[in-house]
Amino acid sequence: MTLVRFAPSPTGYLHIGNARPALLNALFARRTGGRFLLRLDDTDAERSTETFAQAIQEDLAWLGIEPDLFARQSDRKAEHDAAADRLRAAGRLYPCYETQEELERRRRRQLGRGQPPIYDRASLKLTGEERAALEAEGRRPHWRFLLEARTVTWDDLVRGPAHVDCASLSDPVLIRADGSYLYTLPSVVDDADLGITHVIRGEDHVTNTGVQVQIFEALGAAVPIFGHHNLLTTADGEGLSKRLGHLSLRGLREAGYEPAAVRSLAVLTGSAEAVRAVADLDTLAGLIDLAEISRAPARFDTAELDGLNARLVHAMPYAEVADRLAALGVAADRAEPFWLAVQANLTKVAEAAEWWRVVAGPVEPVLTEPPVIEAARESLPPEPFGPETWKAWTTEIRTRTGAKGRGLFMPLRLALTGLEHGPDLAGLLPLIGRERVVRRLAGEAA
Repeated sequence: MTLVRFAPSPTGYLHIGNARPALLNALFARRTGGRFLLRLDDTDAERSTETFAQAIQEDLAWLGIEPDLFARQSDRKAEHDAAADRLRAAGRLYPCYETQEELERRRRRQLGRGQPPIYDRASLKLTGEERAALEAEGRRPHWRFLLEARTVTWDDLVRGPAHVDCASLSDPVLIRADGSYLYTLPSVVDDADLGITHVIRGEDHVTNTGVQVQIFEALGAAVPIFGHHNLLTTADGEGLSKRLGHLSLRGLREAGYEPAAVRSLAVLTGSAEAVRAVADLDTLAGLIDLAEISRAPARFDTAELDGLNARLVHAMPYAEVADRLAALGVAADRAEPFWLAVQANLTKVAEAAEWWRVVAGPVEPVLTEPPVIEAARESLPPEPFGPETWKAWTTEIRTRTGAKGRGLFMPLRLALTGLEHGPDLAGLLPLIGRERVVRRLAGEAA
């Protein structure tokens, strides 16, 4: 069975760039009848927090992603240690004693000579006595993985035939001098032990794949199938990071966007499919073919998100928003006709609160065109108001004054709502009610 994973570090809030791999993995699992694992890569004990761990799970739930499995890397240190010991025993993990300053000076010399700035494996040549002397000075080793000087190839789910020339890379540091692990080794060990079959992630991990394939092989583990998708950027082409709070999933949720709009734009942007609002996860999963994803960066434009969100809101049945309207203070006995009257003018559901204020008042009327307002007062029909009241009323005003078009409707809109634009007044008039209409036509705040 297909098993994919999303493996964020709980060191900040998820942003829209994180949503793309999370969704692509979850949708791939849906499309293939597989399972989805949420794994918190929390080996950075200093920066990882439980607050961020909980926020990640809340944000995924808001997107509609329900993991089938859950794991934390911090619970698996014994497995990581055992793998490190196996690599040491096999001669593939070796201690290095250079400080960061020494390594930086060495890189500068290499660049000055026109050489590639890769690690020269000087520590690999140390004798046992030399290592002991360095440790007696108080130095503690960091540990590097000994790469084989060969080209690693794979058939990428997105990019097709792919390769990394590992001879051009430095032996990667897997363990810091304080004994803590960097991302690479725990990720491989957990993917292998948990049975991950497909690793779908951003194209910024392509080089990591060359290294990780060699570690999988050195541990005798099955190598998963890899897919590296293009990355999301801002509309201006800027890379996404956790510092862009307005594009965090939490920020988008608080701004009133629908999760379906965020999902649709996050995965359809930069794909072969036209970007459109897709409410259903199964339908969205059926649209995503990893092999058809563009190689160019995908730009996430909040203006486009506004359009998608509006289309979703315009199609929402009342039952889907009833609880949300109640939370906005909309009276239950008028909520459904109110929703039908205003939804076509909304970009976000929360904007309905402003139109409910127009209905329930108080509104400061703006009175213009006295002949129209006078005729409106004199010809206002008795209640009950219904769907045809507005047409009958304005027809009578037109007959009395000769006003038509904007000259007729704008004075009435300003008097009844205090605004120049808004929903069709035929739907709002019965909700406002005759008493408020009379008072607003008299210039009273009501």
